[in-house]
Amino acid sequence: MPEPQVSVVVPAINEAENLPQLLSRTAAALAGREWEMLVVDDDSTDDTPAVCQRLAEQYPLRLLRRGRVPDGLGGAVLHGFAQARGQYLVVMDADLQHPPESLPALLAPLEQGQADFVMGSRYVPGGKTAESWTLARKINSRVATLLAMPFSGRVTDPMSGFFALERSTYQRAKRLVPLGYKIGLELMCKCRVERVREVPIDFGQRTHGQSKLNLTQQFRYLEHLSRLYDFKFPWLSPVVKFAIVTILGFAIGLGVFSMLRVGGMGIARATIIAYGGAVAVEAIFHRRYIRTQRDFLLTTHPWRDFVFVAAFEWLVCALVALYVADRLRAPTAEEALFAAFIAATVTRYVLRKELRQDIRGLRRDPRSLE
Repeated sequence: MPEPQVSVVVPAINEAENLPQLLSRTAAALAGREWEMLVVDDDSTDDTPAVCQRLAEQYPLRLLRRGRVPDGLGGAVLHGFAQARGQYLVVMDADLQHPPESLPALLAPLEQGQADFVMGSRYVPGGKTAESWTLARKINSRVATLLAMPFSGRVTDPMSGFFALERSTYQRAKRLVPLGYKIGLELMCKCRVERVREVPIDFGQRTHGQSKLNLTQQFRYLEHLSRLYDFKFPWLSPVVKFAIVTILGFAIGLGVFSMLRVGGMGIARATIIAYGGAVAVEAIFHRRYIRTQRDFLLTTHPWRDFVFVAAFEWLVCALVALYVADRLRAPTAEEALFAAFIAATVTRYVLRKELRQDIRGLRRDPRSLE
């Protein structure tokens, strides 16, 4: 095939019924351009591979078989980008909800040098959707868009999944870590794009197959946002997250402490046991942190370091609780609890910083390592 100008990357799982129409409409929309389509198959169980082989005899289509892997649609897109040959890279879904007829409009701002990144939007004037959304889904979409604003700016539809960028823009990306299906946000953030243009699209109704959006994907979206906040705000993000974990730990610890006191336990002993609730909260968040940041950990023993820090801060909590209960005259339960918890929290912060257990900014900007 001749060298393409445009590479259209299409992640696909069980989309055999949609692919023939997708190819024919794409060919009509890109008539006059040299183009290629890369279908990245994530272990389809239908006839997707066979359909692609037949279509490749008629269209400039390449099938990339990847097998089902945990990085989801985002990983499929990056896999396609690695094999793409075009100057312009386009991402669209296989289910025909992204109209191929909008491809020229999507490419125009790039070709005219007016944008670094172009997103198809349902919400700008001229855009619309054929889907009938419930109120809950509308609220969910708006909240998701609001949470993405630090990376997408005033983009109205950063989750549309239909976008285009130049290869040179993509090559600026640093620390790409796909998670779930919102790879557009990842690229806007990690490629540090400054000029984003939206073009209206008629977001179609799925005709065949089933939607890949589920509750698991929505939780992965929140994890993805967490990573992007870390990248975008390498100093502020860890401080905010440290505060969130601390507040939750205090709340759980206070609840345990109150129950133990109602049962007649002494102040010092109740405080020491209650701090176990705070440590449990830390462990939950630490597990998520290791899972989402494994590629960038500066320590080779994250759980060993965690146990060391937790044990040391718990020891500090115990010593302070015993001191307050023994040395102060008639201390209140609240005085003992908060004095011990605050001392333990300061200990945790200092040790995590010195052990460089948290790469997101407690010591230095991880982007300086690139």
